[in-house]
Amino acid sequence: MTTATATPSRPTAERLLAAYEAEASRQRKLYLAGAIALAIVVAAASWLAEVDLGLFFSNIHKFPNYISRLFILDSGPQTGQLVIFDIAGWFWGFGKWLRLMADTLLIAYVATIVGAALGFAASFLAAGNLGVSGPLRFAMRRILEFCRTVPELVFALIFVLAFGLGPLAGVLAIIVHTAGALGKLFYEVLENIDQKPVEGLVASGASWTQTMRFAVLPQVLSNFVSYALLRFEINVRGASVMGFVGAGGIGQDLIEAIRKFYYPDVSAILVMVIATVAIIDLVTERIRQRFIAAVH
Repeated sequence: MTTATATPSRPTAERLLAAYEAEASRQRKLYLAGAIALAIVVAAASWLAEVDLGLFFSNIHKFPNYISRLFILDSGPQTGQLVIFDIAGWFWGFGKWLRLMADTLLIAYVATIVGAALGFAASFLAAGNLGVSGPLRFAMRRILEFCRTVPELVFALIFVLAFGLGPLAGVLAIIVHTAGALGKLFYEVLENIDQKPVEGLVASGASWTQTMRFAVLPQVLSNFVSYALLRFEINVRGASVMGFVGAGGIGQDLIEAIRKFYYPDVSAILVMVIATVAIIDLVTERIRQRFIAAVH
């Protein structure tokens, strides 16, 4: 028994080929038009921002030169050698920097806890599927937008002027930014939950608080914890530069070393910050995996 395979007639095949070529040509024209439009927008933005490519290319050689100087000793008997030949001289301020790094971690830790708590509370009022009134939801979303849109350093400057120099200004600045960022992430998670448990509890006469506790929170808790741990890692990096405006932490010594051209000190502090963030990343990853495994 043989099976016959139907093949399109030549006119039909030619029409299909012509239609395919026409569609492909249209797509290519759209991509080309999009690329041209993007190039025009970039050129206009560069012109408005006064970007000087000539200045960029004439000074680009200074960047690798600066990076290389970070790892060359500029004092002591090993002057001119790589920093690895005199670790003690490179990390001469290790004890002091370690204390400042601890301050940075505490700033990030406190700010993450408080900011996550504020973002958690705000997210339930900003979600569009939990029965919150439209005006309240609109207002809460605008507040969260403001908190995460203004840069942390701007908040830090404001709080330094209000409360003086020190870690308090850094903590408050990161709290505000963390609340805005996590509030946004949290309410987006809330808007993607399964509504069936919610409808079941509402039908049984549960209050709004009870519905959130028993129908919503179990669905989103693992995501909330994951985002909060990720934000803690981000906040450690953010807290590292709070000292630039006098808001405490390791950034205060870092900006001083940069301004005074203490190149080895800059690289030593950066190595400490990078190592700290890497360790935090590994630890939070383990915590996140264990928590998710326990929940599921």
